Amino acid sequence: MGKVKMSKKSTSIDMTAMCDVAFLLLTFFILTATAKVPEPLPVDTPSSTVQTKLPETGLVTITVGKSNGQDRVFFGMKDRAIRSGALDYMEQKYKVTFTEEEKTKFALIDEFGVPIQGLSQLLKMSSTDRAKKGVQQGIPCDSIGDNNQLQDWIQGARKANIENGGTKELQFAIKGDAKEEYPQIKRVMDILQDQKINSFNLVTGLRGKDY
Repeated sequence: MGKVKMSKKSTSIDMTAMCDVAFLLLTFFILTATAKVPEPLPVDTPSSTVQTKLPETGLVTITVGKSNGQDRVFFGMKDRAIRSGALDYMEQKYKVTFTEEEKTKFALIDEFGVPIQGLSQLLKMSSTDRAKKGVQQGIPCDSIGDNNQLQDWIQGARKANIENGGTKELQFAIKGDAKEEYPQIKRVMDILQDQKINSFNLVTGLRGKDY
């Protein structure tokens, strides 16, 4: 008896619904993603297994690294109100004047590294130009003489925190390059301790645990 041949039919799957879902998810991720702000002083932090996260508010970060072979120190404040208050303090202390537009721009900068006398020029630049290598020469932190501007920025930030009703002391974190020499890191620690700040964080990069 002969075999009955079954006719072959092509199969098709309607992908319209899946494509719609894919585009919706893509749109969602694009709209909710936060662009990473380029760091004016990129550093390669030392590795650690500690997973403690730094706070999102009430934090001051002092970055120590090298640019063009020279030691540089950058200063960053998480809270915009503290940035504005610290700038007012530095404006009065160093007898410099900033326009309202410059103050508004400064409140949007996460981290900077120039002497107070050159801050106006930095604020006139675009964010892309500010992040270029070598543009920012670091904040003076000489232990000898009256040019320890890092110490004054720290004092201004703490004062601004109190004036803005901060119920907790500002937290400080040192973000140092893994290849940075110890004397420069120690200088920053000494400046903090001179202002009775004996508790601070050291920023590290996460690595796997050793077994």
